[in-house]
Amino acid sequence: MFLSNLLRRVQLPKLSIQISMWKTFYIKPNEIGILYHRSDFKKILQPGTYTYLGRHWQVKTYDLNQPEVKIENLELLLRTHEAELQEHLLIIRTAFNQTALVRCGQTWISIMPNQLRAFWRGFIEVESHIFNLEGSLELPAEFVQQLRGLAINGLKKFQISEYEIGLLYVQNNFIRPLEQGEYAFWTVNRDVALRTLSRIVPNPDFPLEDVLIEQHPEFVSAYCEVVQLQDRQVAIVRYLGKVIAILPPTSRKLFWRGVELEMIDISSNAKLSPNLVAELLAGSKEVLLLSHNSLHVREVPAQHVGLLYVNQEFQALLEPGIHAWWLYGRSFQTEVIDMRLQNIEVSGQDILSKDKVPLRLNLTAGFRIQDPLRAKNGLSDISSFLYKELQFALRAAVGEQTLDALLENKGAIDRSVAEYIRSKTADYGIEVDSVGVKDIILPGEIKTILSKVVEAEKAAQANVVRRREETAATRSMLNTAKVMEDNPVALRLKELEVLERIAEKIDRIQVNGSLDSILTELIQINRQ
Repeated sequence: MFLSNLLRRVQLPKLSIQISMWKTFYIKPNEIGILYHRSDFKKILQPGTYTYLGRHWQVKTYDLNQPEVKIENLELLLRTHEAELQEHLLIIRTAFNQTALVRCGQTWISIMPNQLRAFWRGFIEVESHIFNLEGSLELPAEFVQQLRGLAINGLKKFQISEYEIGLLYVQNNFIRPLEQGEYAFWTVNRDVALRTLSRIVPNPDFPLEDVLIEQHPEFVSAYCEVVQLQDRQVAIVRYLGKVIAILPPTSRKLFWRGVELEMIDISSNAKLSPNLVAELLAGSKEVLLLSHNSLHVREVPAQHVGLLYVNQEFQALLEPGIHAWWLYGRSFQTEVIDMRLQNIEVSGQDILSKDKVPLRLNLTAGFRIQDPLRAKNGLSDISSFLYKELQFALRAAVGEQTLDALLENKGAIDRSVAEYIRSKTADYGIEVDSVGVKDIILPGEIKTILSKVVEAEKAAQANVVRRREETAATRSMLNTAKVMEDNPVALRLKELEVLERIAEKIDRIQVNGSLDSILTELIQINRQ
């Protein structure tokens, strides 16, 4: 018993030492492991239980639900154990000009240039695709469809509608146009941009038109219409029969194919035809805005005439209507002259008469322009000239006459002013039709004095008339008395006439005595 116990004591430490020399590892079904001995790679372990003798064994496990492998020193391991690793790993190595797409089940992962990445095989379906960026930055169409709706690092996606055309730019350099569809491009160390232009707008704002024309003629010839104008040429661009642009000389412009061009030579004649005037000036507001900076327009009303000056020189008389000229390379001035009878008023002119009486006069004159060219070339302002000359004529006519002469003969002022102004305007093609003083306004004290003078004159005239009438009445009475003296019958008739007048004013007459003494008796008149 003692011996067995002693042996037992002696053997137990040895057994424990032997047990501690073994290591057991368990790999779960959804895991995979890498076996290391003293940090040296030995092998890849599938799911299961593994026992190894020695204490320097290590196993690092990886969850297969995360397909990408994060293995330390992967580059070094591939140099020594590439064949074994390739059996279990999908190795992706990209060069400086390469990218890659890896599909892990339903997930897509992008890999940038100069990277080394690894993915477990078998547990989740894994596939990879390498793309050479030197050949093209565009992702093939089959991948674009699979990546629809997914945000992938390093990829920029574009959608072009059916009414658009896209212009692809890389590093601000035009690459090519993009038709309707979906596109994706790698943007690794590059700036990829897309500028969309509407197809339904015939004159879109093309970016850097001159660069497109000079550097990309294949795009221009396939999609665009180039308008290149020489000096003294103007172009009208129409789309579906509507004017969409007016181009000045020496300009260059891009339009989508399908526009209509009308080239106009303005070297000898800059005036627009009546059809163009109607189209550009009687059309929509948009067309009017296009024409605003390109045309000099003048409307001449009826009963008027227009004067056209080109580069400060007179060119032609303009008939009533709308006229328009191309502005480019010339300066235009036009003026409209009214050929109808016009009136000018000279009002509130304070003038002293010959006898130093201050007067205020209002004058009106009617005139008509007979020769508009002479009038405009000779006078800068026709109305101001007429107003000034009428002032001078009125002052001269009033200052030469006394107040009494002016009041007695107003027509003298009219004749004097008319004679003066006609002599002044004859050389300028202006006909003065009529001249007349409308009002002569006297100061208040002069009005009072004149009123008294007129009152005295009228009183004296009335007194003369009254004396003349009294004399005539007396002479008539004397003649009547002489007739009655020699004729009793006439006297009797006169008495009856007087009695008749009295009877017209009373209701009843009482007479005492005979009718023979009616004028000598007392007459009593009783009114009822």
